[in-house]
Amino acid sequence: MLKHKGYSARIEFDQDDKIFVGRVIGIRDGVNFHGTTVAGIEQTFKESVDDYLSMCEKLGQQPEKPYSGKISLRVPADVHAAVACAAKTSGSSINQWITSVLAESVKSDV
Repeated sequence: MLKHKGYSARIEFDQDDKIFVGRVIGIRDGVNFHGTTVAGIEQTFKESVDDYLSMCEKLGQQPEKPYSGKISLRVPADVHAAVACAAKTSGSSINQWITSVLAESVKSDV
């Protein structure tokens, strides 16, 4: 996954046109880019993010930020109790424990 200035991109290969096509994920604004090589797609991704931020600044608009880092969820009471117990046993807060479990499940360094 490509990352630049807090933004991430999803990349696919267009078999018909023989190019990589990308889209910034996590925001509603359409920020798309393409390239013919890995280096090219990385470069156009960075340029697209920079252009998006520059355009927002020129228009006096706040750029969308990808994900706030806050997740609100409801779980059954018995799951909540089990999570609290697991967190306490590991010596961490519920938030820290959930964060580590989620990061491990998506293989992310947090």
